[in-house]
Amino acid sequence: MEKENELSFYDGVKACLPTVLGYAGIGIATGVVGKASHLSLLEVTLLAIIVYAGAAQFIISGLLLLQSPISAIIFTTFLINSRHFLMSMAEAPHFKKYSLWNNIGIGSLLTDETFGVSMNHIGNKKPVSAKWMHGINITAYLAWIVACIVGAFIGNWLPNPEQFGLDFALSAMFIGLLYLQVVSDKSKKMSTSLLVMVLVALFLILFMRVMTPELAILTATLLGCLMGVILERWR
Repeated sequence: MEKENELSFYDGVKACLPTVLGYAGIGIATGVVGKASHLSLLEVTLLAIIVYAGAAQFIISGLLLLQSPISAIIFTTFLINSRHFLMSMAEAPHFKKYSLWNNIGIGSLLTDETFGVSMNHIGNKKPVSAKWMHGINITAYLAWIVACIVGAFIGNWLPNPEQFGLDFALSAMFIGLLYLQVVSDKSKKMSTSLLVMVLVALFLILFMRVMTPELAILTATLLGCLMGVILERWR
C-alpha cells in the first residue's frame, strides 16, 4: 500500500515545473555572461553539465576573464558551493530508507532551488520518495543545460548583459524562493523566520568586513542555522 502511494518520478517532474521557468531566465543569463566572457558554446555547455551551479558559473566566467590562476578558480568555486554540504545533510534524514546510490544521485544534482522545493514539501508534512526527488533534480538539470546553451546563442548578439540586469537574475530567483519558503512553511512562526533572516543579514555584513565573501556567506549561514534552532526551542 505504501508503494502504491509513493510519489513517482513524474510527480517530481511536475513539482519542478516552477523551477524550470525560473531556470529559463537564470540559465539564459548565465549563458549570455559566459559568452560575454569569451567562452565558446562548447565551454558554456560543459560548464553547465559539469559545474551545474549558477553562482559558480558566473564567478568562473568572471575569473577566466581576469585571467585568474586555475587554483584560485577551483578554490573559489569550492567555497561558493560548500553550502551543499549543509543542504545534503538537511536532506539525508528524509531519504535514509533508500540505497546509497539513490542518496548519491540525490546529493549530486541537488541545487538551492530543488532543495527549496523538497524542503518546502517536507516542511508541510508531505511524503517524499527517491523517485520523486530524482524527477525534480533531473528535470532541473536538463532545463539548466538547455537554458545555458540558449543563453550562449543569444550572447552572440548581446555582448554586455549587465546593462539589462541579467547578472541579477540569480539573486532575484533566490529572493523569490526565500519568500515562498517563508510564507508556505506552516511549521514555523513567521516572526521566527523573519528574525533569523535579519540575524543572518547582520552576521553577513559583519563577516564581510573581516573575511572573503564566500567564507562570510558560509559562516553567516551556519550561525543562522544555530540561531534558528535556539529560537525554535526557546519559543
